[in-house]
Amino acid sequence: MTLPGWTREPLVHFLIAGMLIYALFAWRGEEADPASRSITVEREQQAQLALVFERTMGRAPTDAELDAQIERFVREEVLYREALRLGLDREDAVVRRRMAQKMDMLAAARIEAATPDEPTLREWYNTHRERFASEAAYSFEQLWFDSEKSARTAQAKIAGGAGAEGLGQPISLPPSVKAMPNAEVRSRFGIQFMQELERLEAGQGWQGPIPSGLGWHLVRLELRDIGEAPPFEQVREAVESDWRMSTIAARKDAGYQVLRDAYSVKVER
Repeated sequence: MTLPGWTREPLVHFLIAGMLIYALFAWRGEEADPASRSITVEREQQAQLALVFERTMGRAPTDAELDAQIERFVREEVLYREALRLGLDREDAVVRRRMAQKMDMLAAARIEAATPDEPTLREWYNTHRERFASEAAYSFEQLWFDSEKSARTAQAKIAGGAGAEGLGQPISLPPSVKAMPNAEVRSRFGIQFMQELERLEAGQGWQGPIPSGLGWHLVRLELRDIGEAPPFEQVREAVESDWRMSTIAARKDAGYQVLRDAYSVKVER
């Protein structure tokens, strides 16, 4: 029997595991408390500690050294749980960002290791042929912001009918370009901006915000002048890389949307 594709998604495994853990605690009559004061260092965890030690020191730990690693693990676990109990994680931007990144990595894990077959890559190449055209050029306007929040605030103003003039923050990047070649866009705005720009539709007004290594941008793509793409065989490696990065980004967005739909969010003004 062939299982549906969604059953192989890491996020589905994550949610099922969560429900099983909750059901187990419910069956045992115990409260599902992530900050429990009961700590069990299982053999698998001990083996992991020994492996980390061996990778760091280049040899297996002695019994005394492994005991020390276990004691250190227990100390970290105790302090971590007490920090959670005090809610310290909720005020730490670094912790919040790191945990969010781990959720993104979870959503992307299967694609990072996947090897797409030839028909998949050829279909991707035919659908996104303009991305591999060496002479593709872009005409667009852009507004730069130092944070996604600022960019979204400006985007809301534009959607409400405000003009874009004066909304962007100052930066050395040009506010508009005409027929700038792909390579020059990549050089001046960065690879991440270029990849995001390629996903935009021309003539759709202000879009974004899209990230770059410099911050966040609202972009009005006026024209994508597509050059001649080389044969698939010459750019197969680039096609696979583009497929992988684009699919990972889509999986992250889809995974987030599944979780986001379960929340009711109220933003007080």
